[in-house]
Amino acid sequence: MGSHTKNVLTVKAIAASKAAKLRDGGGLYLVTKGDGRYWIFNYSHAGRRREMGLGPLHTVGLAAARDKADAARALVRQGIDPVAERKSAQAAAPKKITFGEYADAFIDAAVKAGRWRGAKTEARWRNLLENHAAPIRNKLPADITNADLVQLLKPLWGSKQETAEKLREAVERVLDAAKVEGHRTGDNPARWKGNLEFVMHKPDELTSRTHHPAMPHSQAPDFMKALKAVPGVSSKALELAVLTACRSGEVRGAVWQEFDFAKKIWVVPAIRMKGGKEHRVPLSEQAIELLGAMKKQSVNALVFPGVRDGKQLSDASLGKALVTAGGGEFTVHGMRSTFRDWATDAAHAPREIAEAALAHAVGDAVERSYARSDALERRRDLMQQWADFLLPHGH
Repeated sequence: MGSHTKNVLTVKAIAASKAAKLRDGGGLYLVTKGDGRYWIFNYSHAGRRREMGLGPLHTVGLAAARDKADAARALVRQGIDPVAERKSAQAAAPKKITFGEYADAFIDAAVKAGRWRGAKTEARWRNLLENHAAPIRNKLPADITNADLVQLLKPLWGSKQETAEKLREAVERVLDAAKVEGHRTGDNPARWKGNLEFVMHKPDELTSRTHHPAMPHSQAPDFMKALKAVPGVSSKALELAVLTACRSGEVRGAVWQEFDFAKKIWVVPAIRMKGGKEHRVPLSEQAIELLGAMKKQSVNALVFPGVRDGKQLSDASLGKALVTAGGGEFTVHGMRSTFRDWATDAAHAPREIAEAALAHAVGDAVERSYARSDALERRRDLMQQWADFLLPHGH
């Protein structure tokens, strides 16, 4: 049998042989090392003898070993060293990285690039992708499936809807980025349109509003009277939120330097606004009075300081004040809807003025021109009427 004879071995012969080294020909050998048997390919490159491992027998069968040896021989014929070629291919291939590791790096990169408004966005993303996405963190981005997403979102769906939707969006963004960097292929399992929408039906507006109906505006004055009697900083923060129709976060994060008492105006900077645009809030007499009282007991830069030093109030603390004042079936955010309904039904305010008061982005060219000027004085009249309705002077 000449040294160039190839394909000498058979599967049966391998199983029957106890020899430490079996030759298949053409430089392919099966060798025993310790308890295992391994394929090696011997060849010459640039005048030097080289040896290349092709894997253990239990994962690489005879036919597969021959295929690998054929591919290596083809490289040798082209003057390429197969071992060096394999090393450079491994170096070029993306390192296996888990979804959790990739998500953390994604957030770090966004922070470094200054892509987000402030630390709150970063904290929200970290919470979503570290805590809520915990079940998929150890998976490779390439291995995450639609079923994983459904399992991840189901426990939050319908009960913590906003968290569930933000989680889905965050996972979708991370998986999109992972695909661009070669860590996965194919469709994004977190995509909503044409994908998850078929299995995860959004609670529709009507049913979700029955969970958290907005307080009818006819009940708002009695509620505010009760709220006035609730002691503590949280109830004062809720009072300002209702008087100004601002979001809970805008009020909880308010610092004294945002207020101009002479001009009776509160300027919420863009970084703290949901829409990313500065919002000027005209302050009613009742709001000024409330702020004056808070100023007297001021302990730090926050208008409504939390219990822990230098920390904001929690969102839940305003909800607690709402319950204490008898508004338990409603939500803090729902009070903005109460204002909106009152503005239309009772004050007959133009839609664009009411929407500007809520800092909502509005539609057509006429409305956008209002948004540009922000119609401050017309909103000032509306907010004073609202405050007089809620807390008539002398009550």
